[in-house]
Amino acid sequence: MPEIRHLLSLNDLSVSEIEAIARRGVSVSRDPGVCGRPLSDRIVGVYFRATSTRTRTSFTTAAMRLGAQVVSYGPADLQLNTGETVEDTARVLSGMLDGLVARTVGPFHELRALADQPRMAVVNAMNSDEHPTQALADLTTLLSRFGGLEGLSLLYAGEGNNTAVALARSLPLFRGVRLELRTPPGHGLDPVVLAESLALAERHGSTVVERHDMEELPGHVDAVYTTRWQTTGTTKADPTWRDLFVPFTVDSALMDRWPAALFLHDLPAHRGDEVTARVLDGPSSIAFEQAQNKFNSAVAVLEWCLA
Repeated sequence: MPEIRHLLSLNDLSVSEIEAIARRGVSVSRDPGVCGRPLSDRIVGVYFRATSTRTRTSFTTAAMRLGAQVVSYGPADLQLNTGETVEDTARVLSGMLDGLVARTVGPFHELRALADQPRMAVVNAMNSDEHPTQALADLTTLLSRFGGLEGLSLLYAGEGNNTAVALARSLPLFRGVRLELRTPPGHGLDPVVLAESLALAERHGSTVVERHDMEELPGHVDAVYTTRWQTTGTTKADPTWRDLFVPFTVDSALMDRWPAALFLHDLPAHRGDEVTARVLDGPSSIAFEQAQNKFNSAVAVLEWCLA
């Protein structure tokens, strides 16, 4: 039986593996016919405990395009809801499935438990800690547009959520990159994650900065990135939290600072909150190209895990 590989966190992958997956995504975006049907004898489960448009559709269609059969599970479909342990569920599913793409929303231990078996590849399609496949789609998009990742400057404005974590664990791996995170007070990156990211930057010759205001912005930016303020599956205890987020809205005045900069958003977007309609629907926005790259990078991920 061919070797399987899990994709749970970007921390588990080497720089060369991350770049290879992203570059494969670029190849698929330019010629979908390069894929073939290498998974024609495989069965892939798609298990989502939270809402999803792009990630669920991209992995389902990618698996089917690669020739796999797909079993889809909703949030109430597995006996986990009746008290079966994750470990027992993993033993059962790994005897029937070749791969499982899972959005658990909860912390990593559940994904690690699902992956603690040798027969079924597990892909983290987002949990509360990290959204690694989003970062791979983002890297695919940046590679497609800029031809390389080294030396890029990206400004991220918004919550230090799982998408921001994935960016902080991927972009600093490439020399000369500058990742500037501007997060509202009290809603920044987890300090442990920030420390990891700063260490990666030091090791690889890149720069990571986090500030909790929108003052003294960098003079040059290649891309501006934001995400929705209310991350899927989460709530905020502070009833006045929106007041802290308003200064971080990406509007035309912000984008006009860097006329050549591209705008990215992992979607879904709330026009008028984290981004204005004029920016999201404007000429600098590649958010919907980025969404298409969820499919292209999903093909690359499934090939890497299973082919």
